[in-house]
Amino acid sequence: MGLAGDPVATDGPPASGRLSAETLQRIGVGALVLTPVAITVHYANEYADADTDAITDRTPFSGGSGALERTGLDRSILGLAGATNAGAALVVTVLAVARDALVLDAALLAAVIWGLGLAYSLKPLALVRRGVGEVVNATLGGLLLPVYGVMVVATPTAIAWATLVPFTLLVGCNLLATHWPDRHADGAVGKRTLAVRWSPLRIRRAYAILTIAAALVTVSLLAGGFLPRPVAIAHLAPVPFLLWGWHTLTRQRRPTPAVLAMVSLAGATTVGWWIHAL
Repeated sequence: MGLAGDPVATDGPPASGRLSAETLQRIGVGALVLTPVAITVHYANEYADADTDAITDRTPFSGGSGALERTGLDRSILGLAGATNAGAALVVTVLAVARDALVLDAALLAAVIWGLGLAYSLKPLALVRRGVGEVVNATLGGLLLPVYGVMVVATPTAIAWATLVPFTLLVGCNLLATHWPDRHADGAVGKRTLAVRWSPLRIRRAYAILTIAAALVTVSLLAGGFLPRPVAIAHLAPVPFLLWGWHTLTRQRRPTPAVLAMVSLAGATTVGWWIHAL
């Protein structure tokens, strides 16, 4: 997206699809900043969910990593590891901005991602325990992280944010499916996810609404001339997985279809944007 040029991104490299040495350097710095941020957030999630993960039946996409249970380590080790990574993130970010290797807007967005990621799991906010976890998580993974990627190499426009709405909605579908296997364990420890609070019928309806909304937004963006045709076509990739996911949601424990829908859209749209830039 950062290579797509107007009307998606401005003040970036020419919309040629080619990666110059400077662009590659900015991507590398952006990844260097984001990596310790992401690790810190994951450690915080493992720390906060240790009680849940100990009593749930794990699937490949739910129930945490199970690392604490397997190793027998005390979860305080995650606090130390998280603090270390947070310090590393701060140092790398300050150095990158000071050397003009990362724009200030990207650094500030990384800080927002870090703060929301911690607030999702950890007290005093622990947003996942307050009934808004899915909204926060979908916003982080579906919207803010991709926009950060654009900011690393260019200035995203309002259209760039809008084109990511369908992906954000599919991240929401993924969360409905991945939280379902953990609903009993989450409820036992006080986590108020939608899978805990809502009936199976309501969850299935929400999944359908998110899917239809994603389709309507995609069509609207295409009709308005804001979504390049290769990117619009790429939005067809998750359709089989979404239909499969709706059929199996709340009827089986494995959230595989919804995960594949989210991942396939991410991959397909990446290719679509690249083709458009070329």
